Amino acid sequence: MTQHYSEESIKVLKGLEPVKERPGMYTRTDSPTHICQEVIDNAADEALGGFATQIDVVVHEDSSISVRDNGRGIPTGIHPLEGIPVVQLVFTQLHAGGKFNKKEGNSAYAFSGGLHGVGVSVTNALSKRLEVTVKREGKIERIVFADGEVIEPLNQIGKCAIKDTGTEVRLYPNARYFESANYNFNELERLLRAKAVLLQGVTVNLTYLNKTQPEHKTWHYPQGLRGYLESLLQDSDEELPIFSAENYLSSNQDDFREGEGVAFALTWLEEGNVASESYVNLIPTPLGGTHEAGLKQAMFNAVSNFITHHNLLPRGVKLQSDDVFSRAAFVLSARVLDPQFQGQTKDKLTNRDARKLVEYVCSDPLELWLNQNVDIGKKIAELAIKQAQARIHSVKKIEKRKGSGVAVLPGKLTDCDSEDIRENELFLVEGDSAGGSAKQAREKAFQAILPLRGKVLNTYEVNRDHLFANAEIHDISVAIGVDPHSATDEVDLSGLRYGKIAILSDADVDGSHIQVLLLTLFYRHFPKLIEKGHIYIAQPPLYRVDVNAQGKNKPARKYYALDDDELNSILERLEKEKVRENSYAISRFKGLGEMNFDQLKETTLHPDTRRLLQVNIPSYNTENTENIFLKLMAKGEAASRRNWMEQEGDRAECDI
Repeated sequence: MTQHYSEESIKVLKGLEPVKERPGMYTRTDSPTHICQEVIDNAADEALGGFATQIDVVVHEDSSISVRDNGRGIPTGIHPLEGIPVVQLVFTQLHAGGKFNKKEGNSAYAFSGGLHGVGVSVTNALSKRLEVTVKREGKIERIVFADGEVIEPLNQIGKCAIKDTGTEVRLYPNARYFESANYNFNELERLLRAKAVLLQGVTVNLTYLNKTQPEHKTWHYPQGLRGYLESLLQDSDEELPIFSAENYLSSNQDDFREGEGVAFALTWLEEGNVASESYVNLIPTPLGGTHEAGLKQAMFNAVSNFITHHNLLPRGVKLQSDDVFSRAAFVLSARVLDPQFQGQTKDKLTNRDARKLVEYVCSDPLELWLNQNVDIGKKIAELAIKQAQARIHSVKKIEKRKGSGVAVLPGKLTDCDSEDIRENELFLVEGDSAGGSAKQAREKAFQAILPLRGKVLNTYEVNRDHLFANAEIHDISVAIGVDPHSATDEVDLSGLRYGKIAILSDADVDGSHIQVLLLTLFYRHFPKLIEKGHIYIAQPPLYRVDVNAQGKNKPARKYYALDDDELNSILERLEKEKVRENSYAISRFKGLGEMNFDQLKETTLHPDTRRLLQVNIPSYNTENTENIFLKLMAKGEAASRRNWMEQEGDRAECDI
């Protein structure tokens, strides 16, 4: 049946409609907890700025939640451009908020977790009712929304003292947008406790009115991060004292701004669970990110320098960063002027410069502490050396299980030094020139490079016995140390030489074709590697944006964009920063071979700053996956491919 497709078929979503249409793009939809967190984060940002000393959260009998702070109160006056009350604008317009223009100095917040101005507007869109009460300038005003629309305009409902200020938001989540209508109270309590820890001196209260017996909890940590880490480790055998420090920049330095920095507390454990938590501008980052990578590097530098200075390293042992980091328990709170997160849920920090910042401000305090407490330093060094020896021993055990036959590795393979497959990585690189850049950019300790000449064979219908007639496929199999097999075979993976096997091709149509051909090879003839999570796709950028220096306080910058959408996002950001078009230049990479090795390292190879996608096939989607490969790669499916292209061709975005 042919569907009607004309100008009227195009629908433009306005206001909060995009959120209601695709809520999963803006928040977690497993429960309403995250949309409550957006409101709590706003109250915490008031406390972070020094304007609030108390945050009160109440779970009501009707399952609504209210969040109240004694901060400045959201402005209620008319916005000069939009012509509506500011409090209404904040809750009804995406990308409206007081957290932009930080570098120009006219933002309402110097540091905040909110970035895009979509947080509470998403909360409003996904709530069947939302009430906002503001105390400000001696007036108590109230506005009410339903499904994101105003149902009670802003109205003064009382008076208060001039110094009595603050905001209270009561929200009633709409169950139709969530898999479960129940809150995750463990997550909520953990979040509120963390806010109290990170906002030293601020009191956070939680009251349950929806229980038979009302329950009240209060968090207040006068000792800050040290006290919090002690509470996390109360069930562990804590042999070493906790070290805590904070270091914020007192002036602009290089790429960093005044006020940026970290507070952290850490210790090392010989046994037991290692607790670790990290935050950026009070936002929890359960997936870590570049700030954790900076702390990891600072810890490695400090302990490694201490071991070298005191000559503690046994012969034949080479220390790695994981040897130092794996038994460390820590709480890290970073302040970053313009944080960039992975998605609206903000689970992971992605700023490349955050790694440098955290490493810079943490290294000196750590080294000083170790050298002032030599006995403690030697115990930490002993733990790290013990981890390194255990790692080396495990590699030897793997070697013993290998067969006596030794395969001759491909001559064009540039192998890594390590033999530990838990950290080893192999990059299958498109073209010899790109392979040359990758060889210079790699970390030779654990990254190997195998250049591929041209496009590999389409192996969807190739018999396993004939695979090695193709030189490229032969080299791939020998390099990874695993023979071709089927999904039903019993496969011995003990010969696997790399824990990660990454496809690295150009960010264009030809590069995508090479990706598909290699994925077909692994899907058809090495399925256990996909099943065990060993196959990855590296994502090099397509564009680079070079921004000229904007005065003394704004040094030159460079940004990388994966595709046109990211490029447009960067350009919008520069426009908001009021950077003129003639002050930046956009470069397009024609291929990996065009990238300097330092650019390739920063964007695609370095574990802390690259983008690496793991390939997996969900168990519920195996049949659909097989049908897609059949349609795209089988020789007898030309008619199906043609029909598919005729139906879906208008959706393709091709760089021709």
